[in-house]
Amino acid sequence: MEDFAKCYVQLCEEKASEPQEPVLKQLRLCGESAGGTVLDLSGQSLSLDSCAVLAMLLERDLRFTDLLLSDCMLNEEGVKLLLQGLCTNTVIKHLDLKGNNIRAVGAEALGKLLQQNKSIRRLILEWNNLGMWEDSFSIFCDGLGSNHFLQHLDLRNNQINHQGAGELAMSLKHNASLRELDHAINHNQERQNTLKENRSRTQTLSKEIHVLKEEKTKQFLDLMSNIDKQRNEMYHNSRTSAMRLGQLQEVLDERKSVVISLRAKLQMSEAELALSKQKMHDLGEVLNQAKLETSTVKEELRKGYEESAAREAKIFHDLTVIKEKNLLYQSKVDELERKCRTQQDQLFESRQELTTTAAELKLRAVQAEERLESEKKRFHQALKDAEALRHREVDHMTRHMEESERSLQERVQRLEAIRIGLEEELSREKAAAASGRAQTEEELQKIRNICRSEEQQRSSHLEEKLRLMTQSRDEVQSHILQQKQAAGELQTKNHQLNLEIERLKRRIEGLHQDLEEKEREKAAEVSKVKVELQEKIGHLLAEQTAQEGLKEKIAALERQQKVQLNNHREAVLDKESEIASLLEKLRLKDAEISRMKDEEAQRASYLQNAVLSYVQSCSLGALSPKK
Repeated sequence: MEDFAKCYVQLCEEKASEPQEPVLKQLRLCGESAGGTVLDLSGQSLSLDSCAVLAMLLERDLRFTDLLLSDCMLNEEGVKLLLQGLCTNTVIKHLDLKGNNIRAVGAEALGKLLQQNKSIRRLILEWNNLGMWEDSFSIFCDGLGSNHFLQHLDLRNNQINHQGAGELAMSLKHNASLRELDHAINHNQERQNTLKENRSRTQTLSKEIHVLKEEKTKQFLDLMSNIDKQRNEMYHNSRTSAMRLGQLQEVLDERKSVVISLRAKLQMSEAELALSKQKMHDLGEVLNQAKLETSTVKEELRKGYEESAAREAKIFHDLTVIKEKNLLYQSKVDELERKCRTQQDQLFESRQELTTTAAELKLRAVQAEERLESEKKRFHQALKDAEALRHREVDHMTRHMEESERSLQERVQRLEAIRIGLEEELSREKAAAASGRAQTEEELQKIRNICRSEEQQRSSHLEEKLRLMTQSRDEVQSHILQQKQAAGELQTKNHQLNLEIERLKRRIEGLHQDLEEKEREKAAEVSKVKVELQEKIGHLLAEQTAQEGLKEKIAALERQQKVQLNNHREAVLDKESEIASLLEKLRLKDAEISRMKDEEAQRASYLQNAVLSYVQSCSLGALSPKK
């Protein structure tokens, strides 16, 4: 064994490749155990170079009788090189290639190995894929048919189909040395396995459908709860917006009343100014005498200026407050619009999720139907193959019986011809011996007795043959009846399986109908929710348009206020110019003012009352928004 390991290292160096340390270690261990006749490389991952070196060593090796290469995960080229090296080996009797995923190239190399090798008695090919490629498996079967030395062959779990099994049976007819074939073919077991698989798949599909239904109901309930929450939020927002709009309307009404009161006061002041103008024209001469009282009038005018400035400041302050409130309402309207957009986005996402889940359900249903169709096709193909095999066996037995009956009839005809010939000979003997009958009667009697005994023996022999043939015919008929019974049982099983498949189809169709009903209900609910949301959006848009109308009204009122303020300023300027003219006239009418002091005092009291009422109305208008 040390020589073998050294040769392995030497050949690896010649090929400029590194020897595998696990393989070298295993070679040394095999040399120390089992007398050095077993080369066990099971579970070692052999590289392509190692396979080539081992093939070269095994071509001329005379020590190893057992070669174990199970679970080595050999590739196609490595298997081919090893089997080419074993073609010329004359010592190895046991070859184990279990679990190496041998496919097309490996199957062809095995066929060549079986054609050329004459020493292998036991070949283990379990857990490979020899039956996947029909052409390569036919080459393997040809090699097996030409081999006359192999005694044990293990072909379990090689995915051999019915066609490969037929080729294997044809090769076994030519192979007379094989004593044990472990193939693990049992069609009934395969049918039971297929039935179990179908049942388990239907159970899993029903479970998946049930789980999907539960998930869909949960999602639908979650969606409805979200929609209810959104509905409540929208209702609350609409109520708050309505309350705010009512408050705005109240503030606008108050501002309108203030503006109306200001207009009335302005009209009163204009009327008073007109009266004062008339009186000033009338009292122009009196003003020349009222120079002493001009200082008091100036102070009163200064107070009027201060009061008008205070009024203007209050009006400007009120306008700024109104503008701030308008900006706040605008921000709230923007927030409502953003909430509407987010709700629309959430609805769009929920629609996308519904479409994706419906597509997944449809894909899973299509996959289940394709699986059922493939299982049905495979089962029908297996039944057809079994029926064809039974018909071939029945035809073969009937031909054999017909040939045996024809051979027996030919034998009976030959015996009849022999009997006729013997009778003719007897008649000739009788005619020839008629003259010497008296002398030869005893001899004729002896000959007759001998012929009779021979005929009896022949007839008994023929009767025995007929009896044996009838027995064989009865056995063949009983075998045919058994085959017919088996065929009937297979047909009943096939019918039962078809019924079960139809039942499963009906059940799947019922489940599909239930799913379609659920989808329709879900679509109806979604459409209802869409309609409600569209109505709510329409209401919100109407409210938004109403708010825009209110904004426009507020802007118009602001413009009117600005116009009125401008008019008031112009009126104040006019009044100042008029006051200047009046001052000039007052210089001339000092005397008239003294006489009209009482009237002016009364007029001042009237003005004071008007100012107090205006101040009170302004203070009430400023306090009402705070409330």
